[in-house]
Parts: sequence; C-alpha cells; structure tokens
Amino acid sequence: MPDVKIENLEKNLVKLTFTLTSQELLPYLTDAATHLSEHSEIPGFRPGKANYDIVKQRFGEMKILEEALESIVRSSYVQALLAHDIETVGSPKIDVSKLAPDNDLVFTAEVTRMPKASELAMYKDLRVEPKTIVVEDKEIDLALRDLQRMQTKEVRAPKETPIGATDKVVVSMIIKKNGVAIEGGSSPNHMIYLNEDYYIPGLKERLIGLKEDEQKAFSLSFPKDHVQKMLAGSQAEFEITIKEVYHLQPPELDDAFAVTHGLKDLQALKAIINKNLLEEKQQEEAKRQEREVLELIAKKSRFEEIPDLLLNEEINKMIEELKRGVESQGLEFETYIANLKRTLAQLKMDFTPQALTRIKVALVLRAIADQEHTTVEEKEIDTELDRVAEHYQDKEAKEQIYAPEYREYVQQILRNRKVIEFLKSVMVK
Repeated sequence: MPDVKIENLEKNLVKLTFTLTSQELLPYLTDAATHLSEHSEIPGFRPGKANYDIVKQRFGEMKILEEALESIVRSSYVQALLAHDIETVGSPKIDVSKLAPDNDLVFTAEVTRMPKASELAMYKDLRVEPKTIVVEDKEIDLALRDLQRMQTKEVRAPKETPIGATDKVVVSMIIKKNGVAIEGGSSPNHMIYLNEDYYIPGLKERLIGLKEDEQKAFSLSFPKDHVQKMLAGSQAEFEITIKEVYHLQPPELDDAFAVTHGLKDLQALKAIINKNLLEEKQQEEAKRQEREVLELIAKKSRFEEIPDLLLNEEINKMIEELKRGVESQGLEFETYIANLKRTLAQLKMDFTPQALTRIKVALVLRAIADQEHTTVEEKEIDTELDRVAEHYQDKEAKEQIYAPEYREYVQQILRNRKVIEFLKSVMVK
C-alpha cells in the first residue's frame, strides 16, 4: 500500500497525494515490460519472451514507467478509497508531479466526496397522518360510464340531420386571435363529443342545430386557467365547418352489459370496480406516505454541501427519465419541450429543487440503513434476481441480471425497501 496523504478541500472535494517507492513500483514495471514485449517486435525474441532487461535496453526505463503509469494510478487510487472508506462522485482529476526512473513516483487525485447527512432528523418522533380510503358511488358510476363509452356505437347521421346535444361531430376548425391564426389552432379533423365537457366553455352550444357542410364563425373566451398563458382569459375567433355527424348509441347499463364483461349481473360488475378502485387508491396512498415520510426526514435533517457534480448528475437523470416517458408515448422530446415553451436549460433549472430533494432522500435512506443496521440476506437477493429473470428468455439478458453489478444494485434496492417499511411503521400513525 503506497503512502497516502489526504486533504479535505472546499465544496466537498478531497485531495489524495500518493507516494510510491521504486520498490513498490517494481511489480507494475515488470508487468508493463511484459506487455511491451507482447505487443512489440524485438529482434531475436518471440512476442512476450523478452525479459525486463532486454525490454529496458530496447525501449528505455522511461517508456516502461509511462506504460505502467495507468495501472499504478488506478490500483493505488482504488486501494486508498477502500482503505479510508471514501465514497466518491464522478471521476478523479489526476496530476502526476514526479515521474522519473529510479525515483519515487508522486501523483495527486482530486475527487468529489459523496456528501452525508451531517445531522439526521429524529425520525422516530416525526409523524405522517394516514388518509382514510373511501370509494364513492360517483367514482363507480364514472368508471361504468367509461366502460359504456368504450362499447358505444357511432352511427353516421344523414346529411340533413341537425346536430343534437348527445352527438359526436368532426369539424374543420381554425382559431384566431386578433385575426391571426394561433399556433396549433388549425385542425382539419377535430372531434368533439357534445355529451362531454369541452375545454372552451360555450363552444358545444354553438354547434347544436348545425348540419353537415354548414359553417359558422363566432367568438369565445379561453378559460382563465388555460395551459397556454398567452391565451388564458383571451377572446378568440372560431371558424368552424361541420364535416361529419354521428349519433352515439351507448349500451344500457344493466345485467346484460355486465355479462359482456364476464360477470353475472350489474351488481357484480360494480363490486369488481369498487375492489379495483380501492386497490388503486391504496397503492396511491402507500406511495404518498412513502414520499411524505422520506421528504419530511430530508427536510428536518442537515447535510454536507451537495456537490455541483452530484446535482448535475441527478438533474440529467431526471431529464432522461422524462425523455423516455415522452418517447414511450410516441412523441419527440424536442417537440415536447418546445410545446412547453421551455429550453432544455430552463427545464434543468426547473428540476433543480426536486433533484436536491431526491439526493437528500437517497442520503437519508443510506444513513438510516446504517444507523438501524439494516441488512439484506444473500437468499433475499437470489430470490429477487430469480423473480426478475423469469421475465426474460434471452440468455444474454439473464446473464446480465446475474452479473455482480446488477446484484449489488438489487441489494441496494432491497435495503432501501426495508428502510422505507421500517420508517412507515414508526412514523405513519
């Protein structure tokens, strides 16, 4: 083990100064000479067969030392982190200050230290109030109407049929403000269900009584809470042409309707809906409790300075999560950001407070796991890995699941789960 001097700098930086004697360097130099011999042509010798002295004579001691440098730095750095229990963020900045044959090697490694909770909140004294879970009759009715809508037949109305209050219409619509078409305000095939709420109050009423191919122009005001601030509360001009009219024929909500869903009667269907809604609400409540428990502890705790590097990594992780979510819906991320009227830089600024909270929560989980001596048995990890592997048939994918890196990741996940369940048991009362 080389001599290591450790200095704690500002902003949670730590500087390690390494000094290795020529004797400590010898194994690395021997390996480096062998590597040079294997990958170079040396007259009179097959690859890898020239000894150290021959390689030194061929390339010089400095070349061997330079070849060995990366291995020396990497090995010494890792040993020092493990020996002194230093957790880091990102890659170190390496600076070699002394490198010469037959001399001590001196280099420094400057790296960001993983911050810690400097003062952990008295979490056993904190409380989060549970919410009573209730499924109301109107929620069951709404779910029934959603099922009814899914089985509603749409019948094209005769051309001269006036639009009724329960019809569906397809229109060509142009929205203007001060005579200029607004961005995204033109739609050649816009569908409007007159039996449902529409985002612009009063628009549906202007359509009732019109017939296919008829046109109408009128003015309406956007809601004051409209998502586009430039339109919120503003008056706009609408130009509408009726293209198609459909009569909606929903099925009756009766026992026969329940039978189409594999149940004996309407009461049984309502019972299933009630059960599903209850389970959904219970899951949401469990997530709310978890979130409030962790954020409350994080808020009441004190932390070492959060390094910019760690904060930026968390923000970028959140951006990637958002990007995957957007693209999974078939949207382009750049278009999504443009529709938000935000730049990527602005979006990162928006994410900063949440990123800080996420970092603090992660640090709190780690600190409490250590304080409560939370452990995960090898058998528990094996069971979880087997459960995950069941969802994959590909041999390569299964191998990755059982790789040491993923095993370590799963161990951390299971440890965090135990901590969260423990916290909920003592805080949610």
